[in-house]
Amino acid sequence: MSNPKVEAVARVLAEWNPLGDAAKKVTDLDGYRVEAADIVFGLKVRGDSVKPEKHVMDVLNQAFGLGLDLQSCVGPAKKISAVLAKKD
Repeated sequence: MSNPKVEAVARVLAEWNPLGDAAKKVTDLDGYRVEAADIVFGLKVRGDSVKPEKHVMDVLNQAFGLGLDLQSCVGPAKKISAVLAKKD
């Protein structure tokens, strides 16, 4: 069963592609769906207690060992927040 919000967030992440060319080497990437689910769930549970860009940065850095900074996550986090703000 797919979740439309997770799928939409996965599309935002895939469009951004923070892994760059290294994405081709991640065999179980699955279009960033796992990370999208982590982001959606985390933002839903934590609500306003965490900034979206901080949560996006933390999830992706932990998942892939990246060194993303907050500034690089602001744009994608805004798109993700817009997706999550839409009514089903």
